[in-house]
Formats: sequence, C-alpha cells, structure tokens
Amino acid sequence: MQKQKIRINEERLKNTIERFADFGRTEHNGVTRLSLSTADIDARNYLISCCKALGMSVKVDDVANIYATMAGTEDHPPLVMGSHLDSVRRGGRFDGALGVIAALEVARTLHDHQIKPKIPFTLVDFTNEEGARFDPAMMCSGIISGKFEKRAMLNSTDSDGVTFGEALAASGYEGDASHRLNEATAYLEMHIEQGPVLENEGLSLGVVEGVVGMVNYEIELTGESDHAGTTPMHMRKDALFAAVDVIGLLRKQLDTLDHELVYTMGRMQVSPNIHTVIPGRVAFTLEARHKDPDVVAQVVRAIRNLPESLDGCRIHARKLWERNTVAFDHGLCDRLIQSARELGLSYKRMYSGAGHDAQYIADGLPAAMLFVPSVKGKSHCEDEFTAYEDCARGVNVAFDTVLSILTEA
Repeated sequence: MQKQKIRINEERLKNTIERFADFGRTEHNGVTRLSLSTADIDARNYLISCCKALGMSVKVDDVANIYATMAGTEDHPPLVMGSHLDSVRRGGRFDGALGVIAALEVARTLHDHQIKPKIPFTLVDFTNEEGARFDPAMMCSGIISGKFEKRAMLNSTDSDGVTFGEALAASGYEGDASHRLNEATAYLEMHIEQGPVLENEGLSLGVVEGVVGMVNYEIELTGESDHAGTTPMHMRKDALFAAVDVIGLLRKQLDTLDHELVYTMGRMQVSPNIHTVIPGRVAFTLEARHKDPDVVAQVVRAIRNLPESLDGCRIHARKLWERNTVAFDHGLCDRLIQSARELGLSYKRMYSGAGHDAQYIADGLPAAMLFVPSVKGKSHCEDEFTAYEDCARGVNVAFDTVLSILTEA
C-alpha cells in the first residue's frame, strides 16, 4: 500500500501570501516593494523572523542575498529553493514573492512533521531581481554567478540618484562575500507563469525546461525635417513613413519563421515630434524571443538584411543586448513531473519567456523551475492573481520533490 503523501498547509500558505503583500500593498491590492526600500527591508525582516522561528540559521552575502538553512544530518551541499521579494512599481502580490513563500512553506512543513533531512535545505531571497529600482534585472543572482561585475553594479543609480551601493550600505543587509551561494545539490524556483498558457489549456502546472534566448535591436531611420504644409509629398524624406514600411517588412518576414517566436516593437522615438514638422528621425526597438538559437539568428539576419535606405531615409540597426537560451537540469525537471503525476496534477513542459534568477544560477548548479497559472496571464500589474488553490498545488509538488531529494542522500 502506497504511503499517504504529506501535504502543505493551504490556509497558512494563503495567509502568508497576504501577510507579505502587506509590505508595500497598494490601494488596488497590488504591491510596490522596490529593492532595499523600506517595504523590502520590512519584508526581509519578517522573512528572517519566520525562518528563525523554525530553527533555521540565516546568513546574508555581500549583495544582500538572504540564505536561511535548515540543517541536514549529513555534510552535503544544500538543496536551495527561493526567488525574490522585490517588485516592480504597482506590481502584484505573487511575482517573485510566491517563490520565497513556497520555500518557507516547504520548511514549515518539514518542521511540522519533524522531518530531519539528510541534505540541508536552504531558502534564498535574491536582491533586486526586478531591476525596477536599479538596473539591470536579476542583478544580484547575476553578480554571484559572474554575469555582472560587482563594482559596476554598485554604481547603478535609481531615479532619485541613489546608487545601489549606497542603498546597500544603508539597508543593514550588506553581509559577507563568503556567504554567497557557490555550491548546492540543486536549485528550485517556483513562480507564477506571468502568461496565459496554463490557464488557457486548463493545466495545473508548468515544468519549466529553460528560459528562451532573446535579442534586442534599435532600428534608426534618418530623413529630413521640413515644414508639414509646404513640402510636397513626392519631395519628402519622412522618417516615420519609412519606419512604418520597415515595420511592415519585418513583420511579414518574422511571422513566417516559427509559431513560438514572439517579438515586440515596444519603444519608438519620433523627432522632432511636432505636428507641423515632417519627422526627420525615428528610432524603434525590436525584441525577439525563442528557445531555438537558430530562430533567433534568423531574426537577426532579417534585421541585418534591411536595405540601407528607404524612401530617401537612411536605415541603421544596432544591437542593444542579447541573451542565450538557458536549459535547466533534465533530471530535476523529471523529478517535478514525477511528483505532479503522483499527485494527480496536469502539467506541461514549457520554456519561460521571461527572465528569472534561475537562469543565472543554472550556469553553475542543477536548476529547474515550476510555474503555476496566472489569471488572464496578467503580471507586473495590480491585477496579477493566481488562485490560492493553484499556489497550493504548486507548493505541494515542490515539497514532494524537495522531500524526495532531501531524504535520499
């Protein structure tokens, strides 16, 4: 007879989600909790109090990443689980925070059932994942994984002119570099999907196999600014009209590449931006994301093959940044799927279109992610919501997976 699975405390999970949302809660039930702000520091203090109540030891590294560890019976690299507590301005209650809260609920459930793991279990809260206060996003998981140079990051400045280094020093959370995460049995991150796929397909879970690669270009068209009332149409070099034609040309090509390709022209600058003046310069961004680097390369090829000029306007494209596709650990993904099956939950394998701390951690450690559905796919807004039952299903799968790893060493 199969042993009954241990379940997490669903009511406690819901209450904990709402308790953390109190730190920076907005008038429309969202959250503004920028990294190392007063609200973030209050949330951090509360998190540490919760962990210490379970007997966990707490350490903080030199960029304010928090690690709370439940000791194992054997000397072994820990199983690490977490995410981030910071939010965007007027964001939601679930993005990032759910991953930290899920790890806390896993620790609480282990404590409830007096389970002494062989492998230590560590909860992590990464600093400044959103990049909403200090550029770039995923700053501090990036620092400890060697993606960003710490000195440069310390000089990153918020909208008030405060540097990350200054905020770090004032926060009381500037710890020691020796506490950085540098070894682990595995890293697991639970997150809301931030998209509509799971809800639309009626699925409980997404087992995330990786994070898609992406590329971001700025395309500039330079014509001539002239008087809007006196310049005949056939004599104009209108940069905006030319930009519209280039956008149409790019859409026609990109739409034929792959149905999973997503691309966005999200920022446009028109100069001089006066209704009586023909636009002389237009610049717009093109961001494209896909898990297959060959598809991303085809997008780049389409951009580079644009004509040098169109309708008398010069065309220039420059790459702003890019990231490679990151694949998560197959074995850890398989464990999540096994737990989902044993708990009778529907799931699909998928890639994340958004970036997460796990993609940097995966460079040096076995890592995987678990998604739960987002209502209407909304995220980074006050309307963001994931049903508490869906949150609990995800945490139960995470707990079952964690327990199997912690007790098998």
